[in-house]
Amino acid sequence: MSDIIELTHEDLLDGLLGLARAAISHYAISPDATVRLINLSENATYAVRDAAQGKQWALRVHREGYHSRMAIASELAWQQALKADGAAATPWPVPGRDGELIQVVSYAHPALSRARNVVLFEWEGGSEPAANDVAGFELLGETAARMHAHVRGWERPEWFERLTWDFDTTLGSRPHWGRWQDGMGLTPDIEQVFAKTVFTIEQRLRRFGKSPKRFGLIHCDMRLANLLVDGQKVKVIDFDDSGFSWFLYDCATTVSFFEHEAAVPELVAAWVRGYRRVGELSAEEEAEIPTFVMLRRLLLVAWIGSHSETELAQAMGEQYTRDTVALCERYLAHAAGS
Repeated sequence: MSDIIELTHEDLLDGLLGLARAAISHYAISPDATVRLINLSENATYAVRDAAQGKQWALRVHREGYHSRMAIASELAWQQALKADGAAATPWPVPGRDGELIQVVSYAHPALSRARNVVLFEWEGGSEPAANDVAGFELLGETAARMHAHVRGWERPEWFERLTWDFDTTLGSRPHWGRWQDGMGLTPDIEQVFAKTVFTIEQRLRRFGKSPKRFGLIHCDMRLANLLVDGQKVKVIDFDDSGFSWFLYDCATTVSFFEHEAAVPELVAAWVRGYRRVGELSAEEEAEIPTFVMLRRLLLVAWIGSHSETELAQAMGEQYTRDTVALCERYLAHAAGS
């Protein structure tokens, strides 16, 4: 008889919730505060509400082995610099009782073999932008341009450490999110179309280059779920994937998971208008945006395949892969004519 215990996804959720509740003692928060899961992706994020103080925070439990403590500290350093310099509205990290922004929390549970890094953020109000909000996408373009301008002038700490998201680490030989070939529902015919598209993306990106004007520190995941609109202010949250990539990749991520929808060209054009109100964007760079949209789309095919346990991946599933085929064919036709 085997003594191996099969742990389920529900076991993991139970363990993470227990750890999140244990983390409360590391902060100046009542032990009676409520803890509610609001998102599970790379990390688990919880809404923490302390009725005694009448306050709420966002608590992030980091995924094991995804980022080092130094990389998390780097993320927080950039967020704080963005907010302090007025370049973007971002959640402010809250120190624990010991003054540290990153807390190491343990919780005895079969699904949790090691302690986890935990960060608490001040709660930010606002609502997720609508996917059909053209004016909202102009605001997103302005926000990205301000963040990019900030990066070009910001002197990073010597110890700064974040992932690089280039061709090799997205669709190439060292993918951070798994191989696109392992996406859900791939058939030999689909794989052939995807392979041709990946080859074309690689060739165009090599030609586009990585000059400091085009490649630097960016958010890397400015999809609608990571943005809050509060009046005329756009707040940027969840910098967990921030790293070094092409600045235009921030444009591509705004249409994540609905890149195939008919409204996307209009939304991208709105983003470009907003961007140009603040920063420079050449006609050559604008013409290459479809390459970054396609890069992101195939990267998400890979992400869905390697994160099949998440609700988002399950919701997208094989249909997302099938819908990607027509997008690839349109992109290849566009690339052949440019």
